[in-house]
Amino acid sequence: MADGLAELRQRLTQPVARIGLALAGSILVLDQLTKYLVLDRLNFSPPGCLEFQRAEGAERALLPNTCGHIELSPVFDLTMVWNKGVSFGLFGADTWMGRLVLITFSVVISLGLLAGLLQSGPLKAVRPLQGVAFGCIIGGAIGNAIDRALYGAVVDFLNFSDVYFPYVFNIADVGINLGVAAIILDMLLSDRKSTGAR
Repeated sequence: MADGLAELRQRLTQPVARIGLALAGSILVLDQLTKYLVLDRLNFSPPGCLEFQRAEGAERALLPNTCGHIELSPVFDLTMVWNKGVSFGLFGADTWMGRLVLITFSVVISLGLLAGLLQSGPLKAVRPLQGVAFGCIIGGAIGNAIDRALYGAVVDFLNFSDVYFPYVFNIADVGINLGVAAIILDMLLSDRKSTGAR
């Protein structure tokens, strides 16, 4: 038991693990804090907002849109959107079973990447950029899983539609997408190094 704890402590202090865990925690805290501010302090989802966004077609036309919106600049607004899918509203899940599948998927991915940060999973993070990628994805995935568990949908509010970006998103989505970009960049850089070494 003592040996196992010493080994875990040693793995947690590795630079790549520290980078990943610090990023995961930072993204998770920032994500949940901004969602708290939007829901509680700005009251962006008063009664009727979630019902309006869940409704479709003729039923939606009969409901008032009570969801919050603040125009901050010509390119950026805060707009309340309840996202029932994954990042940017893809693959919507309206049923409790669909939400459970998305929550489970997020948790499994996060645990797999956490194991990789601790050098015990099939995908091991050995380079700093991999630690960045794993940490960003873990923080984002857990942040959105918390929303699905608490509300049945993800809280999205960052809106750049004035510059023709049609999706409303949140800090967790930013973390996930930065993590995926870091994985791609790491693959490109490691391929270039291995090609140059030949």
